[in-house]
Amino acid sequence: MMFGRICRNWGRALALLAPLAAVVWAGSAHADMGIAVVPRQIIYPGQEISAAFLQEVEVTNPNLAGGYATSMQEVEGMVSTRTLLPGRTILMSTLRAPFAVKRGAAVRLTFSIGNMMISASGTPLENAAIGDVIRVRNTDSGVIVSGTVMGDGTVQVMAK
Repeated sequence: MMFGRICRNWGRALALLAPLAAVVWAGSAHADMGIAVVPRQIIYPGQEISAAFLQEVEVTNPNLAGGYATSMQEVEGMVSTRTLLPGRTILMSTLRAPFAVKRGAAVRLTFSIGNMMISASGTPLENAAIGDVIRVRNTDSGVIVSGTVMGDGTVQVMAK
């Protein structure tokens, strides 16, 4: 009989404390969700992103899908491939590195084998970022070659 009364009282105490525990648990979950980078203004496709366009905010939505930028360093200097709206998270899949060479602009082609190095002028047939493999037309011979875009803006031609 005494055991039954204790169990009922314990059950009532738990029922009263459950909402408080839920609030405390939800608050701690929000605190651990991290930071997201959002635009301060509309950023259009093809626009290079600078720090002045961005702000960091605390994530409070537990249902937010991953893949968004979590630091300004990840986004700054990148180029948007979609329209980014103010206050919305920036998905990393909507960003690309800026082009190191532009289609139609003059570039220097280089080819090296052993100690021998050959260079020529060329015209890229497409836009490309550093590390991309592109096709380039040799302006002297008209031959189209493939090569890798290097950090200094030259194209390292591949051997066939």
